[in-house]
Amino acid sequence: MENQDNMTPDQNKNNEALEDALASELNVDDSMAGTQKLEDQLAEEDEMAKLKNEVEEAKDKYLRLVAEFENFRRRNAKERVELIQTAGKDIVQSLLVVLDDTDRASKQMEKSTDIDALKEGVGLVFNKLRGVMQQKGLVKMESIGQDFDPELHEAITEIPAPNETMVGKVIDVIEPGYYLNEKLIRHAKVVVGK
Repeated sequence: MENQDNMTPDQNKNNEALEDALASELNVDDSMAGTQKLEDQLAEEDEMAKLKNEVEEAKDKYLRLVAEFENFRRRNAKERVELIQTAGKDIVQSLLVVLDDTDRASKQMEKSTDIDALKEGVGLVFNKLRGVMQQKGLVKMESIGQDFDPELHEAITEIPAPNETMVGKVIDVIEPGYYLNEKLIRHAKVVVGK
């Protein structure tokens, strides 16, 4: 740069104007940098606010989901208890007609002296009971003459077989086995030939 002593007043003014412009430009750059920092800070605050809102929403959804699951669990437990308490209701209602018949038969036994009529009446009650049980899916297991199967039978005793074909087979049934809806509910107690 030229020495300021050798400059004309116009050149001095131009230099001062140039210096002022540079200083002003520096101030503008500083203020722009400050504005940029401020904008960055505001953007970060907005981002933080968005993240906080998202966290709060996720927390709210989680709490609602936990509460909904807890309600479902309670409702399910209550329904299970009610189902267990009323599970036998259907079969008991079906057996009430048989119970009524046994009461009538009992009254008739006190009054009647005709043994054949009493036998017939009791036979009818037993048949009605068997019919109701079959309607509910109860099936009696046929075991006599079948091979002994420990999955189905419980051997009470073994006796000598009357012939060779009956060895290892069921000769007599002490207590019959039963299926309920094709599922074994009681093993048959049997006598097996040896």
